Amino acid sequence: MAVYRSWVSRPHAFLMFPGSSHSSPRRSFSRRWFWLWALLAAWGAGGVGGEGCLGALVRGPYLQNATPGGITLRWRTEAPAPSVVFFGATPEFLYQVAGNVEPVTEHIVLLTGLSPSTRYYYSVGSLVESLVEGEDYHFSTLPPPGAPVPTRIWAMGDSGTVGLERFGNPRQIQVRDAYLAHTAGHPADVWLALGDNAYLSGTDQEYQTQFFNIYSSILPNTCLWSTLGNHELYSSPKDGVFPYFKIFSLPTRGEAGGVPSGTENYYSFDRGNIHFVSLDSELLIDLHPAEMLQWLQADLAANTNEWLIAFWHSPPYSKGSHDSDDSFGSDPHLVWMRENVVPILESYGVDLVLSGHSHNYERSYLLNGHYDYSTTLEPSMIIDAGSGREEEEGAYRKPLTGTKANAGAVYVVAGSSGWATYQVDPAGHPAMFFSEVQAGSLLIDVAEHRMDARFLRDTGVVDDWFTLVKGPMDESFRLSRPVVRGERIRVQWTSRVGSNYQLEWSPRLDSPDWQPVGDPVTATGTRSALEPIPPGPEAGFFRVSELPPPQ
Repeated sequence: MAVYRSWVSRPHAFLMFPGSSHSSPRRSFSRRWFWLWALLAAWGAGGVGGEGCLGALVRGPYLQNATPGGITLRWRTEAPAPSVVFFGATPEFLYQVAGNVEPVTEHIVLLTGLSPSTRYYYSVGSLVESLVEGEDYHFSTLPPPGAPVPTRIWAMGDSGTVGLERFGNPRQIQVRDAYLAHTAGHPADVWLALGDNAYLSGTDQEYQTQFFNIYSSILPNTCLWSTLGNHELYSSPKDGVFPYFKIFSLPTRGEAGGVPSGTENYYSFDRGNIHFVSLDSELLIDLHPAEMLQWLQADLAANTNEWLIAFWHSPPYSKGSHDSDDSFGSDPHLVWMRENVVPILESYGVDLVLSGHSHNYERSYLLNGHYDYSTTLEPSMIIDAGSGREEEEGAYRKPLTGTKANAGAVYVVAGSSGWATYQVDPAGHPAMFFSEVQAGSLLIDVAEHRMDARFLRDTGVVDDWFTLVKGPMDESFRLSRPVVRGERIRVQWTSRVGSNYQLEWSPRLDSPDWQPVGDPVTATGTRSALEPIPPGPEAGFFRVSELPPPQ
């Protein structure tokens, strides 16, 4: 539905312009003021964007490439029309204007000169006709670089499956609705699409029906950042360009933070004290992998933010519908990313790595240094073998100083936002704490030195969650509550690297005779654990003693 403007409804529209901080008509004329007056003269004469000239809105609007001082708005119309954005502090007072009056169908408008951490409302259309406007059409500029502001992130992978019942059980709409219900009143600040956003081939029409139509209530008010999936490459490039690269406007010049990449295949951006890195695990690793690795080194070396989150499509660790041990079959990209990219990221203290591709959910322990096949995983590569849940073995912790500073990352496969299929190994990857074949998406909250993540099922239930905390390590010697998982009992305690500990058991707390359970354990990390078999069938108690150093 088109909304027609009247002079009365925007009495000051002619007085403001992006970058202007004054509203007095007594200002001397500059070229930009003359341009604006010329447009208004044409408006009054019915020349520029005249009544009924816009036709139907067929895509968007959607938000791209947000920065502290600007953002890009995109939309598509059925017929060629001007590209004009009115915007302001309230839906009723859209007093600034930007755009171009040349008629096009693919509209891309860059807004600049905005204030950081500020919500703006907007409308899109022509100078006289609005295609959309109102309270649902708004965006927020990013906070200043490095500011420790709370940030909510929504990550979804392999989402575009609606209408493909002949290939499986699409759950895209249910996953979307679960997110909307769970975050009502507190939506995401950052929206990450982990690739394979529109099956089966990532064509423009598939993006329309399986992406833009499905997320039409989220796209106008949440900035989207995407990474390339393998299915985006199954479409036919036009003029040598895949539809994916014509659909999205991603940062290439470092305008959103980070080092300029010169390509939309990989890029980085900042939100407050979080540095995000998007990498190409599908196309360029077969063409120019060295260039991406060199850029990654330079980008991470320049980063000064506390948190580092990387995302790409093919996961470095997975035993889901794809196998990260498969070097010679259909999944060599998974191996390549683990062997070549993960060591660089870990050397710069990456905290969280997000991927899709496998149509299931998998979440690792806190890992560091595992770059080979799953059979080579050593206990020393698991920095914390607990759940990462505060109410169980405790949150994962990363010290900011010392020999273990910034060591450890959590790896998540969130490729079931469209459907959940199967796992190649029902036992899962040994680096994973949690794996399941269920549809859902990942929500992450970062606030100062703390990250909380949870896997939200399509049913609205949270099936997995963990916390990662940065700061001084807990020096207290503490035994966590034993965790019972089926027939297994897991006992974990805080430890000091190199110290020796003995786990003991007794049927009574006041017993003078505590029985050793297993051999002494030498701590290789800040947490140690055992899965003991109690000496007797009756209920009892565990305790841990730190042994004196050997003489």
